[in-house]
Amino acid sequence: MLGKPATVGFMSYTRRRTALRERLRELELDALLVTDLLNLRYLTGFTGSNGALLVHAEGDEHSVFATDGRYLTQSHQEVPDLRRVIDRSIRSRLAKDAVAGGIGRLGFESHVMTVDGHTALAKVTGADVLVAASRPVEMLRMIKDDAEIAALRAACAAADTALAGLLAEGGLRPGRTEREVARDLEARMVAAGAAGPSFETIVATGANSAVPHHRPTDAPLRRGDLLKMDFGALVEGYHSDMTRTVVLGVVAGWQRELYDLVAAAQAAGRLALRSGADVRDVDAAARDVITHAGYGEDFLHSLGHGVGLQIHEAPALSQFGVGTLAAGMAVTVEPGVYLAGRGGVRIEDTLVVSDGEPELLTLTTKDLVVVPC
Repeated sequence: MLGKPATVGFMSYTRRRTALRERLRELELDALLVTDLLNLRYLTGFTGSNGALLVHAEGDEHSVFATDGRYLTQSHQEVPDLRRVIDRSIRSRLAKDAVAGGIGRLGFESHVMTVDGHTALAKVTGADVLVAASRPVEMLRMIKDDAEIAALRAACAAADTALAGLLAEGGLRPGRTEREVARDLEARMVAAGAAGPSFETIVATGANSAVPHHRPTDAPLRRGDLLKMDFGALVEGYHSDMTRTVVLGVVAGWQRELYDLVAAAQAAGRLALRSGADVRDVDAAARDVITHAGYGEDFLHSLGHGVGLQIHEAPALSQFGVGTLAAGMAVTVEPGVYLAGRGGVRIEDTLVVSDGEPELLTLTTKDLVVVPC
């Protein structure tokens, strides 16, 4: 069993709101209305299903958190350091109070606000007060602080522990179905300290392993199959992500060659993962290995993505990505080659970017495992 993961403290939330205020000043906003629930959790620690936050540019003493009566007790426990409003119409209430308090430029999260939601706010504030602000909190979330990295480590450790137990206790054997293996992995992650899986577990055997996001079926595992497992654990709201591909019983020459190719590409991608690196160059480092071997068209997705409060978040390690990496970003590196009708291999790790070598969080071996059966 894993020990209890590190808890994100109130001081972390205070620092995050302070950092956001710097961005508000750059955008010449008097305040930001935060309505995305993951961003709300990031800034306050609130885990309920209905809430909003007015982040005032002048400080927390002017900021207000709002939720409805269902979360009266929970919000008192999770958000003790901000003034709270309990109201069913949380967005309108915060916006109305903001304007009454003299705010002239109120930012809103334009990437999540619906047209109807904007219309309702404009009736309260006047349309000229509202200013679209796209992803200011998500920009902060790309760089993980120490508490977030601790939660990611714990999530990755839970996944590592689950797979180790599955392998040691004969959980990968002919006759078991993809669905049975997926449910077994998920139960083992919970037993290892996770709140649950971080996404729907992928278990794909034989020809199904050539489908990048195959959903588990009642297909039985067979001796000689490639078996691809893509799974992750959820700890304190933070997601891990790992893929390992094994062979059951006996490995064919083409399977080993394919595995060695993907392993070489994955190693090249990890080696390119440095602070300051262009995300397209990191993708190319791995993709070029596969392309030069003649399998470029069989690498069907980007190299990786950010992970954190979402399983897929910025930055994108992609041929079409934009931007550079920075220390503290948590990302996956997951090249794959998929041969339709035969089988596929993907190898994926979660890592934290640094100024030097990245920190590897998923520690299960990447050597080809041939499961005895």
